[in-house]
Amino acid sequence: LGFDANQNLSPKVIVVPFGLEKTVSYGGGTKNGPKEIIKASHQVELFDEELNKEPYKEIGIKTIKPFKIKKKINQALNQLASINEKIISSNKFPLVFGGEHSITPGSIKPIVNKYDEVTLLHFDAHADLRESYQGEKFSHASAIKRCLDYKNVKVVSFGIRNLSKQEMEFYNSNRNRIEIFWGKDKKKWDLSNLDKFFKNKTVYITFDVDGFDASIMPATGTPEPGGLLWEDVLPIIKKVCQISNIVGADINELAPIKNFDSYNFLVAKLAYKILSYTFEFKK
Repeated sequence: LGFDANQNLSPKVIVVPFGLEKTVSYGGGTKNGPKEIIKASHQVELFDEELNKEPYKEIGIKTIKPFKIKKKINQALNQLASINEKIISSNKFPLVFGGEHSITPGSIKPIVNKYDEVTLLHFDAHADLRESYQGEKFSHASAIKRCLDYKNVKVVSFGIRNLSKQEMEFYNSNRNRIEIFWGKDKKKWDLSNLDKFFKNKTVYITFDVDGFDASIMPATGTPEPGGLLWEDVLPIIKKVCQISNIVGADINELAPIKNFDSYNFLVAKLAYKILSYTFEFKK
């Protein structure tokens, strides 16, 4: 991921390190997420035993050099939007490594402008449907609500197990646009239902790493028990990649813990799996 694959291959994926950290409300450190993911990516085995190939050779992955992120949050979101605009207008796939989850509405802006309808595949412990949090409407706790400000966006969330009363009310009055697979029900999830939400749709994946259970992913600002394990997540991503058109992704909220590289590695491997599945099944 942190490398340029075969120089003769024009890359299909552009990795954007965007360590925005402005609104964290508990633990900090997400600004170091991108660089640790990229560092760990050099240890990810490039051969995928499930797909029986080295996917990066067919994809081509280029990582943008780190750059200065604008100070004010709405300026930073516009900055990210214009970077992704360049990427998608040259028919490439943006993969953004956050910082905090507040990046997503900026990241998807050029995508919602380009397509009639966009469905977010959203992994998270939190619904992120607050109108604002601690006085900030672009808070990480409002990320999905800000995405739903775009009228052509729907969201299907997996692993949610923490939300406020107001968020529950917003969800209940917007069930036509929001589907939640609750963390507490994961043993009963029926993945054959995914066709209903994703079949032939334009999909953007947003993955907040606190969607994982805190036992495998404690390196995040707002951990929450009862989450998803590695083998809960992969079949969902794989299935959605098989039935829809994935046009971009972000992974956010990794707050690295010094000397605990396994958490950074898990995220790097997740990034590679998302890309591998996306391009394996691209129509």
